[in-house]
Amino acid sequence: MTKAFNWLLPHPILTLLLAVVWTLLQNSVSAGMVVFGVILGIIIPLMTAAWWPDRPQGFRLGKMINYSLIVMWDILVANIEVAKIVLFVPVADLKPAWIIIPLDLKEPEAITILAGTITLTPGTVSADLSDKGHSLLVHVLHTDDPDAEVATIKSRYEARLKEIFV
Repeated sequence: MTKAFNWLLPHPILTLLLAVVWTLLQNSVSAGMVVFGVILGIIIPLMTAAWWPDRPQGFRLGKMINYSLIVMWDILVANIEVAKIVLFVPVADLKPAWIIIPLDLKEPEAITILAGTITLTPGTVSADLSDKGHSLLVHVLHTDDPDAEVATIKSRYEARLKEIFV
């Protein structure tokens, strides 16, 4: 049963995500669109499974939901902080910085989520990943302490992603 289930749903979270996104894109919920979304959610991962041979085996959905809520909160707070910087900090007083985040993460999916999180948060942009995936280059709009920015990203995001991708 498990082997058949893994064959039919090689990426169950992707299946669910595709079905939900398809339904939301339709602007109205109907049984037909939900069923079609589920069908797409099954067919697309089946057709692309060959390109995901090393997908993470351990994934904690509950912790990912918690992570998503933290990221949404941080995006809201960062928007306010960036607005204050833009409105009240003179250009001459800005302290932009390039920082290097040493990575403990090994899974490409986790590194991608971390880079995306950094880029989605206003005031920071992920610019480059080292060849071996050991560090991430990030630009910060304004900081007094680049080391504190590194510590915050590692403790707030990377540590949680290590718990999600086990």
